[in-house]
Amino acid sequence: MEVVYRQVKHGYANCRTPQGEYYKNVLGTRCDIRCQKGYELHGPQQLICQSSKRWSGKVLCKQKRCPTLSMPTNGGFKCLDGAYFGSRCEYYCSPGYQLKGDRIVTCMDNKVWSGRPASCVDTEPPRIQCPSVKEKTAEPNKLTARVFWDTPEGRDTADGILTDVILKGLPPGSHFPEGDHKIQYTVYDRAENKGTCKFLVKVRVRRCAKLNAPDNGYIKCSGDGNNYGATCEFSCIGGYELQGSPARVCQYNLGWSGVEPTCAPMNINVNVRTAAALLDQFYEKRRLLIISTPTAANFFYRMQLGMLQPAQCGLDLRHVTVVELVGVFPAQIGRIGVKLLPPSLALQLRLLLRIPHYNFNIVVMDKHGMDKERYPFPATPAELFALIDNFPLRKEEMKLQAEIGQSCP
Repeated sequence: MEVVYRQVKHGYANCRTPQGEYYKNVLGTRCDIRCQKGYELHGPQQLICQSSKRWSGKVLCKQKRCPTLSMPTNGGFKCLDGAYFGSRCEYYCSPGYQLKGDRIVTCMDNKVWSGRPASCVDTEPPRIQCPSVKEKTAEPNKLTARVFWDTPEGRDTADGILTDVILKGLPPGSHFPEGDHKIQYTVYDRAENKGTCKFLVKVRVRRCAKLNAPDNGYIKCSGDGNNYGATCEFSCIGGYELQGSPARVCQYNLGWSGVEPTCAPMNINVNVRTAAALLDQFYEKRRLLIISTPTAANFFYRMQLGMLQPAQCGLDLRHVTVVELVGVFPAQIGRIGVKLLPPSLALQLRLLLRIPHYNFNIVVMDKHGMDKERYPFPATPAELFALIDNFPLRKEEMKLQAEIGQSCP
C-alpha cells in the first residue's frame, strides 16, 4: 500500500491507496485530513473513496477566529483583519484617558488574543487656575480690607468643566485682617484625580509712628493706635494743663496732624475781675471742692481741713482743686493752694454760687462747672471720693489711670 498526499485548500490530505500512486482515488483509498496553521477542520478527519465513486464526506479548512474584543469604556480599537487568526488589533483611548494593558493584541492559533485585556483609565489630574496675588490696603480707620475675586473652575480633559471646588481659607468678599493669607482651591474629577492651586491675599495697614502719652498726661487712641485714620486724644493729670494739639490724626502720608502736646503745671490767674472768669480756668480741667467758713476758727472748718490733709493724693487723682473762702465781708479772703484771692473775688464767688456767708458749707463742682453736691457739715474723704467716682467723666479717667498704673498708696 502506498501513501499519497492530496492537496486540500488551506490544508493537506495524507492518503493510503491499495494500489500505486497513480491510482490515488481508487476504491478503498483512505485520506487523513489536516489543516494549515491558523485553520481548523470542518468535517470528518478521514475520507474514504466509496464504491459509489464518491468520498465518504466533505471537508473544509476554515480560518480560525478569536472572540470579538470588548470595546473599552472611554476608548476603542482598530483591527487589520477583523478577529481572524493573525489579525492585529490596536487599542486607543479618548482624550484625557490612558491605556492600561497591551496596546496591540494578535489573534493566536489557539483562538485567544495575545496580551492582557486593555482598559482606559483617567489618570490625568484636572487643571485649576487661581487668581494672581491680591493686594489691598485698609481704608482709613480700618484694620481690615474686603477682598473679592472670582471662584475658579476646574477643567478636565475627560470630564470638562468642574464647578464643585473646595475652598481652604476665607471666601471672597471677606474682611481680611492685616498680613498674608493663603487661599487654596481643590477640585476632583470623577476618577478622584486631584488638582489644586494657591494664591495669597496681602492686606496692608498704613501706619504712623507710635505716639506716647505726654509726661504727666494720658493718651487715648482709636483703632490700633497708629493706623491710617486713627485719632489720638491727649489729657493731663490733675494740676496740669495741656499745651499743643489735644488730638492728632494719623494721615495718609504716615505723619501725624497737629503738634506734639505737653502737660504743663496749671497756672491759676487769681487777678481776674470776675468769679465767672476764675471758674472758667477750671472748665473741663479740674473739679472744685469749695469750703466756705465764717471764721478760720470754725470747728467744722478745722475738722474738714484735718480730714483732707492726708487725702491729698486722692484729691489729685480725682483732679480736685480745693478753694477756701474764709471770713465775712469785708474781712474775708479766698485761697487756692498758696495763692490768695482778692476779697472782692472771694465775695463774688460766694454770691455767684449762693453760698451762705455765716455758716460752714461745702460745694462740690464737676469739670463742667455744675453744682453736684452741698454739705452743711464736714464730709469725709471716703464720702467725697464715692460721690466723684460716680461722675461720668471720672469713670473714663479711672480706666486711663488703671492702664498706666496711676494710683494712691
